[in-house]
Order: sequence, then C-alpha cells, then structure tokens
Amino acid sequence: MLPDVKKILYASDLEKGARPAFRRAVSLCGHYHSEITYLHVIESLPASAQNQLRNILDEEEIEGCQREGIENLQRKVKERIERFCESELEGNEIMDPSQVTARVEEGTPWRVILKVADEIDADVIVMGVRHHTAMEKFLLGSTPNRVMYNSKRPVLIVPLTGED
Repeated sequence: MLPDVKKILYASDLEKGARPAFRRAVSLCGHYHSEITYLHVIESLPASAQNQLRNILDEEEIEGCQREGIENLQRKVKERIERFCESELEGNEIMDPSQVTARVEEGTPWRVILKVADEIDADVIVMGVRHHTAMEKFLLGSTPNRVMYNSKRPVLIVPLTGED
C-alpha cells in the first residue's frame, strides 16, 4: 500500500482505451480522499513545421491558434471527466468532478509529466501503456518508460488494451 496519497497526477494521451488507467487513479482518489490532476501533453511541433506555419501565418495568429487548441482540449478533458463520473461511478464511490483539475501542457511528454508532478508535489503518477508490437512491449512505451526511470515519485503503470 502506498503511504498517504493526497495528490495524484494522471497523465493521459486521450486515446481510446485509456479508461482503465483513469479508473485506477479514481480508485486511489476514492480510497485516500485525494485530488487528481488530469494532464494531457501536446507534443511541440518540429522546427520544420513551425517554419512552414510562420510562412503562412504571423506570430499572433499562431499563438491564437495554439491558445484556442489548448482551450478546446481542456474542455474536451473536462467533458470526459464529467462523463466518466456520470457513467462509471456507483453511489458508494467517493469521487466528484470537483476533485479533478484538467491541465493541457505543451512539450516533450515525459519531461512535462515530471515537471507537473514536481509543481503539484504529486504523491503518485498514474499512466497507461499500450503495447502494439514486440519491440514496443520490450521498451514499455517510450513515455511511460522515461517517466518511470526518471521519476523520484512512485509511478503506477496500467496496461491498456485499446478498448474502454
């Protein structure tokens, strides 16, 4: 059993089949009466794509598009959390959408996950891992692998099947 868990960082790729990992985070949250930060990381565009955008749009338009995209993703995450609470939680489970904070950040996923874990002083990081090929199985997925090996906090890795 983990020591007292007050802050949980749940990192999601928003892909289909991620619910089992979120269920684990919610289970911890209910058991410890804690809070969850639901994090989705957008990978930064490669330099070549950024240069092409600058040829088409000015900086202000690019920043506006980025802001709008992040706001749309935050809404999507909040809607997912609300749907999850409505459809998955039973009356005896202690969990309210207000216990979950949604964040969307940009950067290298594993680095941002560790940075946010430090910022919120997370007691545990929960994330899922998908295995598509033998090589990916061996490597445990690059983001979960890097988080696990570089984290100074406990990391709970939940295998995902691709189905909800």
